[in-house]
Amino acid sequence: MIVQVATVSSTSSVDIGLFCSASCTICAPSLAPHAMVAIGSSRLLFFLFCALVHVTFTISQPDFFYHLCLSENGNYTTNSPYQANLNSLLSSISSNSEISYGFYNFSAGQGSDKVNAIALCREDINLDVCRSCVNDSISKLTQLCPYRKEAIGWYDTCMLRYSNRDIFHIMDAETSHRYYLCNPNNVSSLDQFNQVLENLLDGLRSNASSGGSLSKFAVGYASAPDFKTLYALVQCTPDLSKQECNDCLVSITGGFFKRCDGKEGVRVVSPSCILRFETFRFYDPAIVDEPEFPSSPPSLLSPPPPPLPSNNTTIEGV
Repeated sequence: MIVQVATVSSTSSVDIGLFCSASCTICAPSLAPHAMVAIGSSRLLFFLFCALVHVTFTISQPDFFYHLCLSENGNYTTNSPYQANLNSLLSSISSNSEISYGFYNFSAGQGSDKVNAIALCREDINLDVCRSCVNDSISKLTQLCPYRKEAIGWYDTCMLRYSNRDIFHIMDAETSHRYYLCNPNNVSSLDQFNQVLENLLDGLRSNASSGGSLSKFAVGYASAPDFKTLYALVQCTPDLSKQECNDCLVSITGGFFKRCDGKEGVRVVSPSCILRFETFRFYDPAIVDEPEFPSSPPSLLSPPPPPLPSNNTTIEGV
């Protein structure tokens, strides 16, 4: 018999579960049937609940923006070494309090049971929000993708990815692992808008890909047609090289121009990089630098004019 308990917070569910477990272990075995009759109905129900019922706590987690349960690398089984390594790895990420830059890349196990994991937060959020997002991802992804050896989940502010294959320092170029969400609003001056957008994204791509091994992230804005301002954000997993980050962002940029051309905004997620632009500010400029980019690339300097012919006349003697 399984009883579904009303949704509670993760903290309270753990506290209740531990208390109930302790109460059952200590109290329930010592209760004789005639003694239970004398107990008040509420306490009787409590002990019956603890002693006789298996309780399943439903912990509320927000929905992912997008997630993938990948089957290419197979499944694991209950109580297998892979499951033990995965649980250990996710627990170490959840409990880690030393990393302050929002990028986690850990491994656990060896051989075919080795698990690799990456967690990455957007850099325009504070550390507490980052850790909360990662912890939500850990709970949610294992629920949505039970027994899958590889899975990826994206929230608005973080990503969690784990796999039994190598994922560190490797750009994932698989187009089926990407997701594009187009803003429903259309732009009115397409050519001018795209010119501003391309110039903005070129600058952000250069800034992000030039980042170090702990950060490949950039935001910025530019004036757009029709008195609007265009805001954009790009990010790569910091373990990528400069070239790989650049290539990843170029690739997903080409993808959204095919799918969402003429839209006021786009969100793109992939295992190795993300991109977003809107006509409203969706990131926190108080946490990250927000440079303004020119609406068009600097014009090329015109070549200097040829020198004027000299008015001096040279007479050569015979």
